[in-house]
Parts: sequence; C-alpha cells; structure tokens
Amino acid sequence: MLTPEQRFTLHGFNNLTKSLSFNMYDVCYTKTKEERESYIAYIDEQYNSDRLTKILNAVSNIIGAHVLNTAKQDYVPQGASVTLLVSEGPVVEVPNESYDQSPGPLPGNVVLQLDKSHITVHTYPEYHPSEGISTFRADIDVSTCGEISPLKALNYLIHSFDTDIMTIDYRVRGFTRDINGHKLFIDHDINSIQNYIPKEVIQQYDMIDVNVYQENIFHTKCKLREFDLNNYLFGYSKDILDSREQVEITQKLKEEMDEIFYGKNIK
Repeated sequence: MLTPEQRFTLHGFNNLTKSLSFNMYDVCYTKTKEERESYIAYIDEQYNSDRLTKILNAVSNIIGAHVLNTAKQDYVPQGASVTLLVSEGPVVEVPNESYDQSPGPLPGNVVLQLDKSHITVHTYPEYHPSEGISTFRADIDVSTCGEISPLKALNYLIHSFDTDIMTIDYRVRGFTRDINGHKLFIDHDINSIQNYIPKEVIQQYDMIDVNVYQENIFHTKCKLREFDLNNYLFGYSKDILDSREQVEITQKLKEEMDEIFYGKNIK
C-alpha cells in the first residue's frame, strides 16, 4: 500500500467506485411446522429493520460517511430491507481491538469523497418444503466513490451476524487520473479479500478464492469448519434425539451447507 508520501496526486475527484457484497447464511433444523414458525419469528425479530439500520449506520461511521437518507421496511410474512444514501463525512478513529478495525493495507485516516454512495441490506428467511431445513440469508452491499474502500467495514460485518456461510465479492470499477492524465484503475493493494479478514476468523472457516485480477474482481467463499449439532437445533438439544436421528439430521444440515457453499445441488 502506498504511504501518504507516496500517494498519487490526482487530477480532481477520485472517480473509482468500490463495491463490497457481503452475503451470509444461517442454517437451522426445524422438524415441525411450529419449530419453523418459531425460527422465522426469531429471525424476523433478531434481524428486523431497526436492528439492521443500526448495523448499517455503524458501517457508515466506520467508512466515514454521513447518512443523507434512510429507507427501511419490514415485510409480511417475513424479511426486511434497509437502504442508506450516504455522503462525505468525518473519518472515525477506531481502536485496533475493535471489530470496527479491519486488517489489510487500507489507510486508517483518509480524506473521503462519498457523494454517490449507498449501503443496503435485504434479508431472505426461507425453508425447505419437506426436509426440515430452514435457511436465513442476508445480503449487504456497500458501494463507495472516492478513496476509501468498503473493505474497511468487513470485519465489523462479519461479527454482526452469526453466520455459517459467507460469500464476499469486492470489485473496483472505473478509473481516475493523476495530474499528468495517467489513468489509475485501482488505488490500493489487494490480491485476496482474505487479506482483510482477521486471522482468528480465517481459522474458523474453510475458504475458496476466485479472483479475476486483471479486472479487479475478487471473490471469497467461507464455510464454518466446526460442526456442533446443538447449534442447529431450535429450542432443544441433541440429547433428546436418538443416534439415528442425530446422524440423519447432521447429514441434512451438512448437505444444505455444502450446496450453498459450492453453489450447486448435490443430489
């Protein structure tokens, strides 16, 4: 990463657009209709539009932006959406031990220009019609225009959701010019999104990278390594299940997680 002394002097406004798409999945076994309805109700309460708005406002603070407008909606029967329009704001200092602090070669203090930026989240609770699997998905998109990268907020987003699977996309689009007219298609060092994920999080997940370096497109998929059946049962523990049921439910859950992780049906 360029030091402040080495940073390019630009001709006018930094026109680079940097977009982060963060998708998380939570998987649960819900054997009965009552369990499924209780799980969906829990998810709707846990990730309602008010809480999601707080998360997005925190993201806005981390990247140093002012919120211009907030639109939020809780849907019937389930799900929620929030959209923030943001503009240039003050840079917020965050301590190293905070979830607000992301690793990677991004400057801690920058002059921001975010006049064409937005942050959105949409949630998608759903369930399998017959297999007893319920899956909750949340899609968060952070798009910034200027020097700062939304990757600065990635660590905070990871710790804001209790997630089994993450799919993360990052892309830098457009170009900006230095004072000599030379085009710059990216203004910071990156070869993997994993550069911006803390080591303790990386140790918890199996990860796959698919990157198109020449196009400044970066993709990382993450699946939780440790599996404890108790974490996937809603309202009871595995102790009330016989060994056959434990094996059967574990197989269904792992199959669901593998299909999401690899992006294809296994059966």
